[in-house]
Amino acid sequence: MFEQIKHNMETIAGVAVYPTLSLLIFFAFFVGLGIWVFSYKKEKIDELSQIPLNDDQTI
Repeated sequence: MFEQIKHNMETIAGVAVYPTLSLLIFFAFFVGLGIWVFSYKKEKIDELSQIPLNDDQTI
């Protein structure tokens, strides 16, 4: 089955662009996620970490 898929993919012109594009999107997403995580405010992280421990049931 893989041979059939491989043969069909080889006949498509410009198909070599897709793996490179996928890698760039994957890399950009995780770099962006890392930047977002490390730039998040410490106070907000502390506030969110205390939510499960709060006694009041307001959301």
